[in-house]
Amino acid sequence: MTALDAKRPLQLNDQGQLRHFLSLDGLPRELLTEILDTADSFLEVGARAVKKVPLLRGKTVCNVFFENSTRTRTTFELAAQRLSADVISLNVSTSSTSKGETLFDTLRNLEAMAADIFVVRHAASGAAHFIAEHVCPNLAIINGGDGRHAHPTQGMLDMLTIRRHKGSFENLSVAIVGDILHSRVARSNMLALKTLGCPDIRVIAPKTLLPIGLEESYGVRVFSDANEGLKGVDVVIMLRLQRERMTGGLLPSEGEFYRLFGLTEQRLKLAKPDALVMHPGPINRGVEIESAVADGPQSVILNQVTYGIAIRMAVLSMTMSGQNAQRQLNAVSYTHLRAHETKANL
Repeated sequence: MTALDAKRPLQLNDQGQLRHFLSLDGLPRELLTEILDTADSFLEVGARAVKKVPLLRGKTVCNVFFENSTRTRTTFELAAQRLSADVISLNVSTSSTSKGETLFDTLRNLEAMAADIFVVRHAASGAAHFIAEHVCPNLAIINGGDGRHAHPTQGMLDMLTIRRHKGSFENLSVAIVGDILHSRVARSNMLALKTLGCPDIRVIAPKTLLPIGLEESYGVRVFSDANEGLKGVDVVIMLRLQRERMTGGLLPSEGEFYRLFGLTEQRLKLAKPDALVMHPGPINRGVEIESAVADGPQSVILNQVTYGIAIRMAVLSMTMSGQNAQRQLNAVSYTHLRAHETKANL
């Protein structure tokens, strides 16, 4: 690694384009807006009789899921196929690592398959960054969710959903409700909303499900009273209770959580009359949301799935473009360096 590589953010190439997509932390507003604009242009592809464009023809996208996920994996598969890429999906959680293979060894074996893009989902926070730091230079890494850390494509599809229904972010109040402590989606959404200029980001949860220092780290307002926190908001993003990540008695019961924090028709009336209802899925009906709300006229939960394909198309195409641009720049720099060395030796 050169001194220039050490100074450059891991996710970006020398020209500020996406090289990997690991987290929304530190990415500029202009780049997030470019992702949204690119995704907007891809929404039209899903409405065609033939849902294909040739942008990634001849490229191979490998979905490497160390952790199960149907929705994220399927939408990445569809996104890659609509870009005309060859797609391989590996459920590594039931194969190599369960037999004792390390993440590093798994990575080296996957590199030998000569894929161009890895979409990685892992239960350990930072796994995608680790892979990006150690992978060969011509591979793009996209984070499909890592531990409690980040789920950047989910964050961006949520932003696309909000923008298409509400327009600008500048005058919005957005509430994120539920299991904030264990949610990588909440972290990605808070970062994206802040970067895109949302002035009022509210986090609503029991104190046992709130990380320490949210106000200072993310610039949000924290509420432990759902009724107070939902007053007058434009968007409500509900989160799933992640029982599989919880240790100890963080909640008295799911019924008690629903009584105090569940999004019911009555509680939704505290928000603005045209407030959006969102959820990253899977939905636990009667635990964090009432069925009448999840299926109601203010719900855009199914829209999120549709927009997710477009966002993942955008990220796949932009990271591949960023990698290609960096490769060309490296080739030019290498040619210039060799010419300079040859001239010096004459």
